[in-house]
Amino acid sequence: MEVTIRDEGVAAAASSAAVRLLDDGVPPRLAAGDPGLWGEEAAAGAATRLGWLNLPLTSRELLPEIGKLAEWAGAQGLTNVVLAGMGGSSLAAEVICNTADVPLTVLDTSDPRQVHRALADDLERTVLVVASKSGTTVETDASLRVFEAAFRAAGIDPGDRIVVVTDPGSPLEQAAIDAGYQMVLARPDVGGRYSALSAFGLVPSALAGVEIERLLDDADEVTPLLALPAGNPGLDLGAVLGGAALAGRDKLILEDRLAEITGLPDWIEQLVAESLGKDGRGILPVVAADPSGAADELVVAIGSDNGDVRVDGALGAQFLVWEYATALAGRLLEVDPFDQPDVAGAKRNTAALLEHPAAAQSPAFTDGPVEVYGPTEAHDLPGLLAELLAAVPGDGYLAVLAHLDRLAAFDAPVPDGADFEEMTDTWMAADAATLRALLALRTDRPVTFGWGPRYLHSTGQYTTRAGHGTGCSS
Repeated sequence: MEVTIRDEGVAAAASSAAVRLLDDGVPPRLAAGDPGLWGEEAAAGAATRLGWLNLPLTSRELLPEIGKLAEWAGAQGLTNVVLAGMGGSSLAAEVICNTADVPLTVLDTSDPRQVHRALADDLERTVLVVASKSGTTVETDASLRVFEAAFRAAGIDPGDRIVVVTDPGSPLEQAAIDAGYQMVLARPDVGGRYSALSAFGLVPSALAGVEIERLLDDADEVTPLLALPAGNPGLDLGAVLGGAALAGRDKLILEDRLAEITGLPDWIEQLVAESLGKDGRGILPVVAADPSGAADELVVAIGSDNGDVRVDGALGAQFLVWEYATALAGRLLEVDPFDQPDVAGAKRNTAALLEHPAAAQSPAFTDGPVEVYGPTEAHDLPGLLAELLAAVPGDGYLAVLAHLDRLAAFDAPVPDGADFEEMTDTWMAADAATLRALLALRTDRPVTFGWGPRYLHSTGQYTTRAGHGTGCSS
């Protein structure tokens, strides 16, 4: 695992930050699980959230249990794996399976069309993994109920098709026991966004056909380095993230177009935004963006020289090093990287809204099939777009939040006889995420794109609930 700094300004900021961390003896203290690194107020919570440091070792205890699950699924012919989970409960498994090129359907949405897609995809061979650390995630519970009903309607016993991953003592654990579902309990001392190498990342990946022991091997190789004052990739990366942010480069552009690992920036986005986006501070991660050259951007490239910083390493090592680096950045920014008050608040607000729905509102205006809600002086979509872009501060960003079916673009009609490039162009033109690049060109500022409600468990911590005054959301 190696971190290479290619920009002189970033190198200077990182060097200064590393000196501070070394003077305080932080690397060996973090490697040893010292909960006092983030201040007295954070110590009690951190003491219950540092189990991720030992996952390369402790997760090996799960391998026999997970192996039996995978054998059971294979013997039953259950080749279609659907993972219902939000944020840290699903993102790591998605990266693992994409990188291994094995199919996994991730259901981290409440969009009816996307749920219908999952239900319609070979239900006879489907195994559903229900992943929720708290056991109370609304979207995940809804997916579980939908699949339970679908299995019963098809004459299938849900107990033969559902696997639960949750923390001991959660409401979901008791529900799984009552329903007779197979279950793997995760470690309660590992927070959701730090759970890539725990049961949350490993169970669905193994069911999908990934050799998960290799992930732990790769992480295990880098673990001894994390206590060292030199040759420590976690220290190097943490100093880069925190030092650059303190120097004003707090927009983290994640570049992976030449990487052998597929989709890692999506996982990093959630880890960094949710860990560090608090109290008006933090780092805004931006995925799939072309750098604009703005002074507040830090470009980190996975496996290529396309950025200010290059990060190389196997996937298991990447997971552990990015977690370690994020924890170090939290110390430098004086932010507790392990709490999530706004995420918990959002869950409470969602439950209250479901219990007492808000009164229906009238749109500000309607333009064709599009209804626009919220305060605006515009009267049509071009006017609204101009108004929105004009509101982006010179040092700010734009967040596009799409509550849509993120797979709908693949339904776009393709011309007869189209080759692969033409098909790809058609799908891109129909993909709402394409807006990100177009808006970035118009604003010359970072534009982050999130699918709802998925973004609430990811960049939503930074963009909508952390008190940052430099962003505009649409």
